[in-house]
Amino acid sequence: MRPEPTPPQAITEQMIEIPAGNVFLRDEGTKATWKVELDAFRMAPYPVTRELYRTVLGEAPASATGPRAPVTEVSWKDAVLFCDLLSRACGLDPCYSAAGDSGDPDALDVVCDAAAGGYRLPSEAEWEYACRAGTSGVRYGELDEIAWYRENSGGEVHDVATRAPNAWGLYDMIGNVWEWCQDLYDPGVYGPYRVFRGGSAYDPPRGCRASCRRKSHPTLRIDDLGFRLARSL
Repeated sequence: MRPEPTPPQAITEQMIEIPAGNVFLRDEGTKATWKVELDAFRMAPYPVTRELYRTVLGEAPASATGPRAPVTEVSWKDAVLFCDLLSRACGLDPCYSAAGDSGDPDALDVVCDAAAGGYRLPSEAEWEYACRAGTSGVRYGELDEIAWYRENSGGEVHDVATRAPNAWGLYDMIGNVWEWCQDLYDPGVYGPYRVFRGGSAYDPPRGCRASCRRKSHPTLRIDDLGFRLARSL
């Protein structure tokens, strides 16, 4: 699949409906496992591209990658601001409060109202459930077929949707770039740190698993971390 240049208003048509269900999340550090029940929602088929990011904001972070590569060097705060700006561009109610004018350096004053109907980041549970697409293994397919990772990427982030999708039509859920999620990782221990998922083009196989969780401050910007859009039904 080679996605065509996408005007903001066309994003809604591309979103894939994910059925209601449940998923078991696991923290490998604490060995805790918990079940999350999920309503149906929509997920973008691939991460936000540099092309789309530039269309909405007028510019994208500097990168050697092309317009159809995932946008990187974006913080969690950048990602939620993009979600609100895209929502407005599409005539939708934004989901986030204070996304563009947060007075808190930790962004804890940025609150998501998923029911507003606009674009947002997926919750961690939504992300893993969508990634698995009904499977229960380490990944939804053979790593070399579904992902760009350390052993086949040449040390570069690649265009979106150039590896095989999962059963629900989602590309790049494993590898290429990590993806910010909505959730705080463990506020009692890590304060404002947010979750990101999926592994990247620079990671070994261990980092490219459906259950692999990482975290950082919501101001982190790095060259293998992007994000994907979700919407509530």
